[in-house]
Amino acid sequence: MIEVYDAIADGLAENSYAVADQFLSQTEVRAILGADEFRYGVGQFQRAGIGKQQQHHVNEGIRGDYINWLDKNTASAEIALYLNRVRDLMQRLNETLFLSLKDFEMHVTVYPVGSFYKRHLDQFKKDDHRKLSIICYLNEDWEEQHGGQLRVYLRGRSVDILPTAGRMVCFRSDKLEHEVLPAIRERLSLTGWILDQYADLKHLS
Repeated sequence: MIEVYDAIADGLAENSYAVADQFLSQTEVRAILGADEFRYGVGQFQRAGIGKQQQHHVNEGIRGDYINWLDKNTASAEIALYLNRVRDLMQRLNETLFLSLKDFEMHVTVYPVGSFYKRHLDQFKKDDHRKLSIICYLNEDWEEQHGGQLRVYLRGRSVDILPTAGRMVCFRSDKLEHEVLPAIRERLSLTGWILDQYADLKHLS
């Protein structure tokens, strides 16, 4: 995986984002979809909101996804494999880009049919500890006509990225605005942020 990690580092250095296909194999994706975290479907998830702490609220006109935060200590073996890979990526990015990344936070994300997330930036105004956004998609047999693209806004242009199974997208949380377009299928991903402080300290701040 070192070559994949280095390709992600190159993309971040040159364009502030990177796309890595087969970050998870199709076998690994199927195993994750069968893990406990997905066993009971969207019924176990919470409606996602916007803002942080006292400013946090649900606004269906901005985002319509459901999330389930993952505990790194109790995650199923199938998801733990992915979390360990993210940890290895974080360490490699520290080595190659001389970043001071220390931890990450992660949730499972489900976008029901027709839901979306309007253009936004992942870094909070009063909390700048999210440095990199990472998304790994779990959608088998996804095609262009299904929609659900991640639209990333670059300088003077945008790129649309299909949420195909096993594909990892990594981008600067503080620089790149992005949105999730509506889809005609349920859309699944592992979504997280790599931080410059430990996650338990972040949640106490």
